[in-house]
Amino acid sequence: MGSTKLANPAPLGLMGFGMTTILLNLHNIGFFPMDSIILAMGIFYGGIAQIFAGLLEYKKGNTFGLTAFTSYGCFWLTLVAILLMPKMGLTDAANAHFLGVYLGLWGVFTLFMFFGTLAGNRALQLVFLSLSVLFVLLAIGHLLDNENIVQVAGWVGIICGSSAIYLAMGEVLNEQFDRTILPVGEKH
Repeated sequence: MGSTKLANPAPLGLMGFGMTTILLNLHNIGFFPMDSIILAMGIFYGGIAQIFAGLLEYKKGNTFGLTAFTSYGCFWLTLVAILLMPKMGLTDAANAHFLGVYLGLWGVFTLFMFFGTLAGNRALQLVFLSLSVLFVLLAIGHLLDNENIVQVAGWVGIICGSSAIYLAMGEVLNEQFDRTILPVGEKH
């Protein structure tokens, strides 16, 4: 009985992360208000789809992928809960400074995950480096009540989300055509 090749779940997780990150950061820049589009993406594509991708990475024996996708999927679900629970009368609105602490903890986690990408391709390194910077800027912006820093973070978030989409499409197209269509940088 031969082994069955498993599909690569990373593009699903990367697309869910990348598209949702871009939408949220278009809000952070000030282009759009926080609305149901961002929240729905945060629940279903950024949240649930990434958790599925993480669980599929588990099946492949990829601890990094499991940890990254399930964690960031849960990030999106908790962020949506933080935003929606007060509107549902379940809790008071989040304290902006405590939100900064929340974002800072995600920044610490992401920095450690970035170190794990140093054994991977350059595109993955860009995703995690830019995400680390994004979380740090968002944390500082909320801790200092500085909307300008949050807007700068928004631009970093656009780069981060775009790099995740690029990597996802690189992995899909390179596998589909069995050659490099979108270069992602060599693995070390």
